[in-house]
Amino acid sequence: MTQSFFSTFILLILVTDPFGNVPLFAAALKDTPLERRNRIVIRECAIAFVLLLVFMFFGKHFLEALHLSPIALRIGGAVILLMIAIRMIFPHPDGVLGRSEGGEPFIVPLAIPALAGPSALATVLLLSATSFTETMVHVAALAAVGIVWLAVFLSAEKLQQKLGPQVMTAFERLMGLILTAMAVEMLLGGIREFVQTL
Repeated sequence: MTQSFFSTFILLILVTDPFGNVPLFAAALKDTPLERRNRIVIRECAIAFVLLLVFMFFGKHFLEALHLSPIALRIGGAVILLMIAIRMIFPHPDGVLGRSEGGEPFIVPLAIPALAGPSALATVLLLSATSFTETMVHVAALAAVGIVWLAVFLSAEKLQQKLGPQVMTAFERLMGLILTAMAVEMLLGGIREFVQTL
C-alpha cells in the first residue's frame, strides 16, 4: 500500500510538474494585485484537484461512454506524457504547455492545462481502481500532490528568486527525463497488454 501511494504520488508530481510550472504561475500572476494572488493560487489548485478527482472516480464510465479500451487510453496517455517530457527536456519558447493568454487567470491556463492537462487526466483515468482500498490510496496521493501544489505556488516568486532560472531549468529537465522513462514504461505496458489480446 505504501509503495502504491509513493509511486502514484511521484507519477502525479511528475505529470503535473509543479516546479516546472513555477515560471508560468509567476508570469500569469505578475500583473495581479498582491492581496489576490494567494486566493487565485488556492482557487486554481482546487479546480484542478476536483477535476482530477472526478476523472479518477468516473474514469471507467467515461471510457465506456466513448467506447474506449483501457489499453488505448494507456497507450494514448503514454504518447502524450512522452511529448510533454520531451518539451520539458528540450524547452520550447512557448513553454511546455504552449502559449498562454494575458489577463487574470481563471481556470485557463493554470488549473487547465498547467495542472489538470491531457497527460494528468489520462493518468488519473488509468488510476481508476476496482478495490476501495486502492482507490483511497490514489485519492490520498492526489491530495498529497495538491498540498505540494499549494506549497510550491504560494511561494513561487520567492522560489524562483532564490533558486534562479538555471536551477529551475535543470530541475525541470531532470523531471522530464524521469517522466520520459515512465512514459516509455507505460507505452510498453500498453503494447504488451494489446499483444496479449490478439
